[in-house]
Amino acid sequence: MKRLRNENSDLDAADLKILRLLEKDARTSTAELARSVGLSAPSVAERIRRLQESGVIEAYTVRINPAALGMKLSAWLRIRPVPGQLAVVAEIIRDLPEIAQCDRVTGEDCFIALAHVGSMADLERVIDRIIPFAMTDTAIIQSSPVVARSPLEAVKHQP
Repeated sequence: MKRLRNENSDLDAADLKILRLLEKDARTSTAELARSVGLSAPSVAERIRRLQESGVIEAYTVRINPAALGMKLSAWLRIRPVPGQLAVVAEIIRDLPEIAQCDRVTGEDCFIALAHVGSMADLERVIDRIIPFAMTDTAIIQSSPVVARSPLEAVKHQP
């Protein structure tokens, strides 16, 4: 059986299948996973525990549609703090509930943040909170041809 190595553990075909099944529905029972993978329920439970402990499984979550909650406008903000304000800007970004995701990146900008808001006025308020300490460049999301894709999609050794 082929194994995929990562820094924490070896993943085999059964592990990858369990991950794919959990990704489709994190509420899938251990018994159902065991039937799908062809292993015993205790064996699958042990594999899941190992995947959690090694950091392969970080969390179980649900994906919520922001528009269904009234946040019909989403935008990517590129944020470049003025000299000496990096920590201040990071704290402001952390405190803005409209920011759904933020990554510190290389290049001219220090941060790229995803914001979900209800209106252009709400987006302006978010930006106004940041601009005393940073320059921003905003791109409104029109559509998403690739919705958050799993890293499993890139795994070449698919079972």
